[in-house]
Amino acid sequence: MPEFDFIKAAYGLPHDRIPIWIMRQAGRYLPEYRAVREKVSFMELCHSAELMAEVTKQPIDIFGFDAAILFSDILLPLEPLGIKVSYDNGGPALTPQVRTPDDVAHLKTYEPADEMAYVLAGIKEIKKRLDGIVPLIGFCGSPFTLASYMVEGGGSSRFAEIKKFIYNHPKAAHRLLGQLAEQTGRYLKDQINAGVDVVQLFDSWGGILPLDAYEEFSLRYIKMAFEICKTEGVPRILYLNNTAPYLKQLAELDCEVIGVDWRTDLNDAMNILSGKTIQGNLDPQLLFGPGKLVHEKTLELLETVAGKDNFIFNLGHGIQPEALVDNVKLVVETVHSFNIKRDQ
Repeated sequence: MPEFDFIKAAYGLPHDRIPIWIMRQAGRYLPEYRAVREKVSFMELCHSAELMAEVTKQPIDIFGFDAAILFSDILLPLEPLGIKVSYDNGGPALTPQVRTPDDVAHLKTYEPADEMAYVLAGIKEIKKRLDGIVPLIGFCGSPFTLASYMVEGGGSSRFAEIKKFIYNHPKAAHRLLGQLAEQTGRYLKDQINAGVDVVQLFDSWGGILPLDAYEEFSLRYIKMAFEICKTEGVPRILYLNNTAPYLKQLAELDCEVIGVDWRTDLNDAMNILSGKTIQGNLDPQLLFGPGKLVHEKTLELLETVAGKDNFIFNLGHGIQPEALVDNVKLVVETVHSFNIKRDQ
């Protein structure tokens, strides 16, 4: 039997209380994190095992979350491919952009255990600091999401370039996505070998695709990555932004947990994804609101899943930098007290 409620919930096993963590829980909304960032750049932080461990543990100490998540960035594994990633103007900028079959052919290959060794060292240091208090989640971007950043050259609101690329150069797109799936699966496996207890793939941009294109260009490669990193006792989570249109497709995915966004009806997700654990899905923007509303909406969500063992509480997307710390505390307290109340 797994030790942590989080792991038990990931497998749908009976446990004492609903576990809670939130995406981007170590980050800019915390004064403690900002104090660290005043001393070092983002990239310096991501390359320091000691600092990674410090900021990963901060939200565990402050809020009592039921899981920690590795502090890193989904774009770091692109650098050994020959893609420069910078954050000089806030959002990520990637050069050179990948727009043609020749661009794909010129990408390098590498061993994640070698080129991402600094992340693996961070995982080992984080595990020491956590000392068995909570499980540690490792992660990576999904192949399609990583490809989107590579083709767009950063974030996007229209995703015109990645769609042009997959529709005009489908063979090259599949070659790129296959390479990324292999690399992603091996990177997650290396994280598991370094000590993470759970892995999550962030398919942040797969939800821009029509259903048939999602199956062809995203889900197919998620399956490949998850197959490579499949490990007994280590749950695999897929988070897909804009989850609702794809629930039937996700029902067949070999993984333990599906993270759903705030627009997805939990009852629909529970019904269609029967046999999987659901993770989600409070609207992150609620954390800007009055405490009374935050409490009410958190309880409303909890009542939807009351009595179910296959649920992990989370936001429906990453926490925003301006989120109110007191509201985060309120959500955690509400989730934990709800379980106590339910069991009495």
